[in-house]
Amino acid sequence: MKPLVFLFLCCFNYVFAQDTLLQSALQLQEAVNIALQNSYDIQLAKNDVRINTTYNNIGVAGGLPVVSGAVQDREQVTSLNQKYSDATRNVTRNNAASNNFSSSVDGSFLLYNGMRVKATKKRLEELQSQSEERLNSQIQNTIADIMINYFDVVRQQSYIKTIDQSITVARQKLLIIETQKSVGLANNADLFQAQIDLSALEQSRQSQQLVIDQTKTELLRLMNLNTDSTIAIADTIIADNTLTLDAVLERLPANADIIAAQRQVRINELLTKETAAQRYPSVTASGGYTYGRTQNAAGFTLLNQSYGPYLSLGVSIPIYNGSVYRRQQRVAEINTQSADIQRRALERDYKASIIKNFQAYITSLQQLEAERRIFDTAQQLLNIVIQRFQLRVNTIVEVREAEQSFQNEAFRLVNLSFAAKAAEIEMKRLANILAF
Repeated sequence: MKPLVFLFLCCFNYVFAQDTLLQSALQLQEAVNIALQNSYDIQLAKNDVRINTTYNNIGVAGGLPVVSGAVQDREQVTSLNQKYSDATRNVTRNNAASNNFSSSVDGSFLLYNGMRVKATKKRLEELQSQSEERLNSQIQNTIADIMINYFDVVRQQSYIKTIDQSITVARQKLLIIETQKSVGLANNADLFQAQIDLSALEQSRQSQQLVIDQTKTELLRLMNLNTDSTIAIADTIIADNTLTLDAVLERLPANADIIAAQRQVRINELLTKETAAQRYPSVTASGGYTYGRTQNAAGFTLLNQSYGPYLSLGVSIPIYNGSVYRRQQRVAEINTQSADIQRRALERDYKASIIKNFQAYITSLQQLEAERRIFDTAQQLLNIVIQRFQLRVNTIVEVREAEQSFQNEAFRLVNLSFAAKAAEIEMKRLANILAF
């Protein structure tokens, strides 16, 4: 069993009361643990594992004896009219009762059928392993979904913090203009523009709060909690800057989806063997014990009783059935080729996805360094422009431009952080190394 499957099945006894969400900030690991415990998709994948584990038995493959028992007790009423050459022996009876009782215990055991039992048993083992890999894949997908959505909430909250800072500046700007106007140093145009700017920012804040609420609702859905619950998240987006492309690509063969695809190829190969085995003779040994008793009130035989064991050996040889078995074998071989093509296509797509995400990851990390400096500069510029505006050196248009630059750089900074984190999460998911 894979490490993540073992981790999930053995250590998630985590109980997280819903009122706890209302009392403290939700941490990422808490969100992941809740999702892993409550996910319907994971529960369905676990059921698939249970089903395939149950089927993985030599008896299901046909390798164990089959034993059956039968009992029959038949009562019958018969009218007889028997005539013989000797008329004195003639028999005429109405409603003569008869009883026929039989019982048997029968057993059969397949000795040979072209190694079909062996191939079937191996196929059942592969199906069990494949379902475990799919469970592992679902765990990775659930962790990735939670992480992406969690950090999206953090990103959206960062947006609203920037808007709040802009609102603070807009209110300061409005206060300066009102003070200047009271002494005749400002006009109504500047006052109206400052009021419009403040109102627009407040409207933007309301819209952004809606986005945050909806993103939190999606996170609650992924955790399978009541979507009308209230949660608080206080976190920052910090990307792991230690990933290398070679290291991630080396882990690609450990991807659960790729392993499951490889197992599907093996399953189809075994199906081909099972189909080919139908063209071989089957040898079956059978035996049992029978008991029979017939009792008649009239007729030739008044009592007939037999019992005893029996043993037989049977051989079934397929001679001709319209080439059905041969055609089925050919179709199974084509299905094996198709499964291998699908595996190679999946490997190609996942490798390309890793490379594209690594390109986005590296580019975002490189831009982050420069963007932090630009953001600091934009913040300093805004402070200077506000001071100069208070001294009537800068105009309200210049203040608006500085405000917009500050807001744009703040948004760009958080977007780059989120892009780097999202690319990191996706690469780790594809490399099968997302864990807590």
